[in-house]
Amino acid sequence: MTTAAPTPGYTIYHNPRCGTSRTVLAALQAAGITPHVVEYLKTPPSRTEIAELALRAGCGVRGLLREKEAAYATRGLADPALSDEALLDALEAEPVLLNRPIVVSPKGVRLCRPAELVQQLLD
Repeated sequence: MTTAAPTPGYTIYHNPRCGTSRTVLAALQAAGITPHVVEYLKTPPSRTEIAELALRAGCGVRGLLREKEAAYATRGLADPALSDEALLDALEAEPVLLNRPIVVSPKGVRLCRPAELVQQLLD
């Protein structure tokens, strides 16, 4: 079985166990896009990559945190006084804290939660 080459300019930071992430990946594929898939729990992005994604998405590092994860509470990440560096430290230590799916496209970067937000990135 051959797989299609990724569509240039498209990447999804994906967790295959997440329904929203699977829905967004399916929407991209239905639009004829084969994104580069990064299973971020297996291959976590670097802190530099996360900072860049946050900047490009316009949501800041805090905007990429998954508040529903137990580690969010146990690490005290709700504290608004925490710096981006402290948040990046937490994301580096526990990649499960990275919210998903994050889609990179020629039209920009979005945290596609809810899944319908991916439509903003499609041609």
